[in-house]
Amino acid sequence: MNKIAIVILNWNGRKLLEQFIPSIVQFSEGATIYVADNASTDDSVAFIQTNYPQIKIIQNKDNFGFAKGYNEALKEVEEEIYALVNSDIEVTENWLQPILDIFESDAKVAIIQPKILDFKDKTRFEYAGAGGGFIDKYGYPFCRGRIFDSIETDNGQYDDTCEIFWASGACFFIRKEVYRKLNGFDDHFFAHQEEIDLCWRAFNTNWLAMYCGNSTVYHVGGATLHVSNPNKTYLNFRNSLLMLVKNVPKNKMFTVLFVRLILDGIAGFQFLFKGKPGHFWAVLRAHFSFYFLFRSALQKRIKIEQKKYYKINSIVYGYFVKKIKLYKELIN
Repeated sequence: MNKIAIVILNWNGRKLLEQFIPSIVQFSEGATIYVADNASTDDSVAFIQTNYPQIKIIQNKDNFGFAKGYNEALKEVEEEIYALVNSDIEVTENWLQPILDIFESDAKVAIIQPKILDFKDKTRFEYAGAGGGFIDKYGYPFCRGRIFDSIETDNGQYDDTCEIFWASGACFFIRKEVYRKLNGFDDHFFAHQEEIDLCWRAFNTNWLAMYCGNSTVYHVGGATLHVSNPNKTYLNFRNSLLMLVKNVPKNKMFTVLFVRLILDGIAGFQFLFKGKPGHFWAVLRAHFSFYFLFRSALQKRIKIEQKKYYKINSIVYGYFVKKIKLYKELIN
């Protein structure tokens, strides 16, 4: 088990650490636990040092966000497998061994996600990852157990082990060698969608991402940046577009981008009609920022095989037009 480094990124999260660190310490025997602190101004670091001296502290020089925050911190972590765990995650007994078993059984598996349930209602899946993630042709993400805002109850329907397209950054396992070969997360993303981009780059270089239903964690979600915050909308829309430029096969990229920009525009006006002008402006800002970063994103492209990366053409059509709310109905 000492192959695993559990790395918790923290920024002014004393209360979250106080609440959720105990389960990680209790149920992670043999793993090395790190708290990577993004220049907190509260007493987070002092709390860990006083109450959990066995936990290693990595102190970043600034609030680098999720992407660069982990990139900087993981330069100091040498265990074979990184478990990147949000500070609002409660883990359960024996959560690590099933993950380790998958890594040891298949050398092509680079990334694994456990089952992620809602801490506030432990009978239901949690938005960020649920039973494993996929995307449609235009880069819109969805999960087994979650399509847009429709969340499924956990009835054991995803207690399996299967290949997925992306794993949630809320609880994200990755081999150190793969993380470093792919240069980690994209710093430009700051937060949101960076884990999908990393999984997509792994997919493009023939690594596998897996879901492990025998390992369960509970996630609060929105503890750092709530869904109602327009900045969350801005980051999600902008980063999703950057991700398409970096990863879609070149012969399809401009067609996919054109359709996606139109769909984003429709979403923006929906925000406006619903009385959410801040989110409408966030979509506009996202597009302007995307145009500014387009060239740098294009330069980050690697050689991409002509591989089909999506399960369905349009999750937007399936959900809003065909009214499909369940994953099993979506793919049938």
